[in-house]
Amino acid sequence: MQAFIRASLIAATLLAAGQATAATCRDPAGFDKWLDDIAQEAVAQGISAQAVRQGLSGVTFDQSIINKDRGQGVFKQSFEQFAGRMVSQSRLRGGANMLQRHASTLQRIEQRFGVPAPVLVAIWGLETDFGAVKGKLPVIRSVATLAYDCRRSDFFKAHLFDALRIVDRGDLSPAEMRGAWAGEMGQTQFMPSNYVKYAIDFDGDGRADLLHSPADVLASTANYLRGHGWVKGANWEPGTPNFEAIRAWNKSQVYSKTIAYYAKKLAGEDTSAFATQ
Repeated sequence: MQAFIRASLIAATLLAAGQATAATCRDPAGFDKWLDDIAQEAVAQGISAQAVRQGLSGVTFDQSIINKDRGQGVFKQSFEQFAGRMVSQSRLRGGANMLQRHASTLQRIEQRFGVPAPVLVAIWGLETDFGAVKGKLPVIRSVATLAYDCRRSDFFKAHLFDALRIVDRGDLSPAEMRGAWAGEMGQTQFMPSNYVKYAIDFDGDGRADLLHSPADVLASTANYLRGHGWVKGANWEPGTPNFEAIRAWNKSQVYSKTIAYYAKKLAGEDTSAFATQ
């Protein structure tokens, strides 16, 4: 019995320590000191001191971001519910218009990356309604807040450093870097690390601008899919390698399936397979 009590006390002590650690790392009072350490680490990684100062100046902890992170539920819907709401007649008309308006650019992108226009336009439409709803939250503040939190610290810390690299290489200023609550930005909602790795200048103006340039947006999205195994000329229905490339874009089965379904509708192809998947 004494051994049991001793073990129970040890377990209780460890639990209390874990709770204290969690509370500490979420305590806004420690955020400024942590951010100073991040600044030093960023410079040590080769990011210019100027870009670090510019990117982190005025950044504060945002509790509302933590609240949003804990309250996700949209992808718990069934495919029929989610796709029925997201692939509306308005989005189908908008997608058809974008296919026509950007036909020449989309053709050049498919020749270079192998990704068909309907897939790119479907992602574009679902993510931001073709650039109309990109999000307005400061990206660096969002990813810094999530990096400071305990739940996915390492994941968002990497995105924070890459957000500073975007500033450093001159693609976007910190003020321009606004997006959704988790740090997604641009017309197809790239996380900072994906921006650094896959964003390209396709319109020839010398910078990869995924906020304002449809050519850069669509080509960069195609570059991402190719980088995740897209097979030129192949189908993208569930169960195919190309569907897995779409899943790399968003791990949610419901969301990925909706992208694939929307793209099939835009391409004028049969969607009956989606009813049985």
